[in-house]
Amino acid sequence: MQKVILFGILDTAQLAHYYLKKDPSVEVVGFTVHEQYIPESKTFEGLPVVPFESVTDYYPPSEYKMFAPMTGRKMNRQRESVYLEGKAKGYDFISYVSPNATVNDNQIGENCFILEDNTLQPFTKIGNNVVMWSGNHIGHHGEIKDHVFFTSHVVLSGHCVVHPYSWFGVNATITNDCTIAEGTCVAMGALISKDTQAWQLYIGSPARAAKSSQDLDF
Repeated sequence: MQKVILFGILDTAQLAHYYLKKDPSVEVVGFTVHEQYIPESKTFEGLPVVPFESVTDYYPPSEYKMFAPMTGRKMNRQRESVYLEGKAKGYDFISYVSPNATVNDNQIGENCFILEDNTLQPFTKIGNNVVMWSGNHIGHHGEIKDHVFFTSHVVLSGHCVVHPYSWFGVNATITNDCTIAEGTCVAMGALISKDTQAWQLYIGSPARAAKSSQDLDF
């Protein structure tokens, strides 16, 4: 059984804890956040909360793994920062793939949070630190690179490449053979039918670049 420390004490961490409690291969032993956010009780969900700055003193990386299932704030860079700092501390990260997701021997990296009703078709690779909320369709023969966030009911068609820091809103659609450039933000309901430009927000159907995505915060 893998003993795991969860990063966070907000909704996403609570949701991850709920799912992991049902996984017999995992035991969540505690939570960690930056010291300034530690609750007065120093507990969350009945488990201890320890400072991220000194987490190795409580849970050495030789004995524990970490999971940081955070949102896509600041175009995934906030989650990236925690993931990379955890790696620098020596931790391996688990991934969670819902038993109610459809996967096909896909290569899936570390610190991925893939919820129910996602369909990952064959021959698509998933990088590290990727979040897929419920109900997405991920087409065949594609690649999703590190630090990407899918909300819900996104259709990513076949042979697409998604570069790091991309973010997809609810009901977005991406047609076959598209390259989604680094830092692309695809708004709710947008239709992408050609390659995007880096660090742009795309809106509409067909989608058009509206402004820089560099300073977006969800």
